[in-house]
Amino acid sequence: MPLKLSLSPLLLALFGLSLPLTASPTRAYAAELTIERIFASPDLSGPSLRQAELSPAGDRVTFIRGREDDRELMDLWEYHIDDGVSRRLVAADQVVPDEGELSAEEQARRERARIAGLRGIVEYRWSGDGRFLIFPLGGNIFVLDLADEAGEVRQVTASEDFDTDPQLSPDGAHVAFVRNQNLMLANVATGEETALTSDGGGVISNGMAEFIAQEEMGRSTGFWWSPDSQRIAFLQVDESPIEPTLRYEIEAGSITIIEQRYPFTGTPNVHYRLGVIDLAKDRTDWIDLGDNEDIYIPRVNWLPDGQTLSFQRQSRDQKTLELVVVNPSQGNPTVVLTETADTWINLHDDLHFLRELPAFIWSSERDGYNHLYLFSNDGELIRQLTGGEWDVDALKGVDEELGLIYFTAAEASPQEKQLYRQSLVTRTPESVSRISRRSGWHNIRMDASARVFVNQFSSSEQPPQLSLHAADGERIAWLVENRIDRDHPYHAFRAGHRPSEFGHLVGPDEQRLYYRLIRPADFDPEKRYPVFFHPYGGPTHRLATNSWGRRALIDQYFARKGYVVFTLDNRGIVRQGKAFQDAAYLNLGRIEIIDQMVGLDWLRSQSFIDPERIGIFGWSYGGYLALMAAARHPGDFAASVAVAPVTDWALYDTHYTERYLGTPQDQPETYEQGNVLTFAEQISDPLLLIHPMADDNVLFTHSTLLMQALQEARIPFDLMTYPGEKHAIAGTSQRVHVYEMISRFFDLHLRPEK
Repeated sequence: MPLKLSLSPLLLALFGLSLPLTASPTRAYAAELTIERIFASPDLSGPSLRQAELSPAGDRVTFIRGREDDRELMDLWEYHIDDGVSRRLVAADQVVPDEGELSAEEQARRERARIAGLRGIVEYRWSGDGRFLIFPLGGNIFVLDLADEAGEVRQVTASEDFDTDPQLSPDGAHVAFVRNQNLMLANVATGEETALTSDGGGVISNGMAEFIAQEEMGRSTGFWWSPDSQRIAFLQVDESPIEPTLRYEIEAGSITIIEQRYPFTGTPNVHYRLGVIDLAKDRTDWIDLGDNEDIYIPRVNWLPDGQTLSFQRQSRDQKTLELVVVNPSQGNPTVVLTETADTWINLHDDLHFLRELPAFIWSSERDGYNHLYLFSNDGELIRQLTGGEWDVDALKGVDEELGLIYFTAAEASPQEKQLYRQSLVTRTPESVSRISRRSGWHNIRMDASARVFVNQFSSSEQPPQLSLHAADGERIAWLVENRIDRDHPYHAFRAGHRPSEFGHLVGPDEQRLYYRLIRPADFDPEKRYPVFFHPYGGPTHRLATNSWGRRALIDQYFARKGYVVFTLDNRGIVRQGKAFQDAAYLNLGRIEIIDQMVGLDWLRSQSFIDPERIGIFGWSYGGYLALMAAARHPGDFAASVAVAPVTDWALYDTHYTERYLGTPQDQPETYEQGNVLTFAEQISDPLLLIHPMADDNVLFTHSTLLMQALQEARIPFDLMTYPGEKHAIAGTSQRVHVYEMISRFFDLHLRPEK
């Protein structure tokens, strides 16, 4: 089958009010972009912005922002809408000068949230009435009373133990949190504490999200306040079914042996109990979860009446997902909706119970794409709200008064995220109204009434901006414009910024494979260039998107060194329909490589590419693909770099691995064919293997097994390990060292022309 190509024009200018990333008469030459500068302060991308939220009253926007002189130290900021002024609400080090050492639970939470390198105020929550902001810091809990004109921060807890996951009651009177695996309650005004559970410890935890929930199910908490502040639903997790294993965290001068209960694929999982604490009656009602204990509880939500609880029950094979509702004091759980699939059901957060009607909004892939539906509270389908050959990303807001919903989607392109509007009474689900306009990636947070929203926007040419908008899209104000003017950290480098090209190739089954390409500095079409081939490929994340991204500056660095930078999203990845994803079922390590080789073949056909100087690099799942490419296609890549790679899926966890591969007991051949070690002896090209030595996600064992296999086959390879580092290698010096190592390795084997 001949290869088809569709290529969009170069993105040559910034969108909106930002200055173009091109040379100007006042600055004809760009400063040299180094890896050290990329990770130094101030951040070249501009302010580090996190968790932008509208207050419940809608009068201000709060967000977390990194310091200019220390990008990893986070403070709490606000933009007051009436005043039009941004100001820092809380400076973290003025509240707690020295945070001290994090607890093991907090370290794990931050690693799962991919914020392990941050310090200071890394999370916060609003009270339902909009009066209080609460945040953890240094193991204790603090509250800011916005009604206090002095703006003083008050300490709520003062324990020698570590308090995590603080959540204010909707009325702002109490804060619930987890301490020593028990659920606790504190009075915000007095600090008086009450233990809500007492049996936590060892294999039992109350109100905590277990490893699987945090890492694979997108659930970071284990308890939920009722809307009337009278009850708390919580999960009790029993890890005793999981056999304890030893994990070794290798530091520079010591080895810590950690006994943990890691749920390896094909082995037992935790057991759940779902309880509801009635605070007034000091009573816990336990919910009947069914006869089968081998299940997942990925989501728990209260209905607006505060009396009824819903929870989602997912089968072990993830082919069935049930929505269950129950009145905790009466019992008798009822299944109101069931989703089934031949492969797996993707989890989501698109459950919204309406206040004015006995109905709820729910997303489903039942028609082949992820779309929104309206159901009655007893599970009867009322109508489909969105439709078409594109995926909804997430429900963002519901305006019941006007009968409108807002959502982000891939309707324009899988390479962009845009905001859309639809009517709750639509008869044409395929016809939706686009709200956002600029090409790129729009991360949206709406207020409770869906009348205004905060937009964190970026593109391949524009680092993240934060703006406030009316529901129709009209911009009310810039919160952080992040304009690349003379005062911006990236200004000195903007003349050398390389534009991204977006397009798609047509691969097997006529599926579109979207890519991003960056040409090198001083590009000459008559020359042939080496390639920095940079995939991820895992089912949960696209990389070839029109966004600034976490590694945007690394790609810029390699382009400015003389490499063509190329990223392609293979089959199996989200945002392109369920059939596109389902191709990965029982096929991990195979379907992705077939598609990545389509990209490689296209690159080789380009006159400006040197086919003998193509190197592949990946981290985590991308590292797995780099190894599989090197092993299954020796000679096609001049060099390979794999950072923290999976090598043997039998060493990975239940929820992620079984979703795509089933169990090793039922699918032994599938696991063997997806195992790097099966083909390791075929690796013949230069390889750099990198792994952190305290990785608790992709265990260091993945790489030690590969090391041994390569050594037994007498295959030479380069190796770099990082003592004490977890999966993200979050230490600043270590992260610089990683990429400098990669740069030297590719320079050695691909020799880009200067």
